[in-house]
Amino acid sequence: MESIVAKISVMLVPALLAVTIHEVSHGYVAERLGDPTARMLGRLTLNPLKHLDPIGTLALLFFGFGWARPVPVNFRNLKRPKPHMIWVALAGPSANFSLALASALLLRGLALLEGDLAPGAGTLSAMLEPVKLMAGFSLFINIILGVFNLIPIPPLDGGRVLSGILPQRQADLLARLEPFGFVLVIFLVFFTDLWRLVLQPIVFQLVAFLSGPQAPTVERAIHFLFGR
Repeated sequence: MESIVAKISVMLVPALLAVTIHEVSHGYVAERLGDPTARMLGRLTLNPLKHLDPIGTLALLFFGFGWARPVPVNFRNLKRPKPHMIWVALAGPSANFSLALASALLLRGLALLEGDLAPGAGTLSAMLEPVKLMAGFSLFINIILGVFNLIPIPPLDGGRVLSGILPQRQADLLARLEPFGFVLVIFLVFFTDLWRLVLQPIVFQLVAFLSGPQAPTVERAIHFLFGR
């Protein structure tokens, strides 16, 4: 029981922050580009309860990636619907990559602080360990969410970006995938080699690049939370 509580205490804040900032970023950029739908429905808030999807949250806690309830966007309200769709879609992953960078900087700052501690300051060092694990998990989960959401299949953000780039006829054909898109993504991730051959190497390379010498802390966080 204590182990479960410890894991939840490390995961909860970074996971909630990651999915909340992701969704709020979509709504904020959409509003700036002409669509107030998210604000009108009370979704431009940092209250995570407004954004959580029960299944997506459980997936986030048990598998290391998940999803929130999408912020509603009426693309017809955008000043230039097709190109502005791209910016709205990119806002979420960009927010996650920004959080990953902030987490990496926090990890490096904590390492410098720990290095400056007196040799006998074991208690303070022990107190820093949970914060380091949280920062390590935050880096990991935000990279996963950023990369995962860029898969070019609607309704994921990558699908929206691709729809904004393609000519209208091809974009309309791609849009027909949306009702089945999420099932297709789950199938590709769990029942094909997409994760092992494509997504996992990208995620691990980005994590290693951002964490630098603090990569062992990220690995320790992943092992502590998921045993791998």
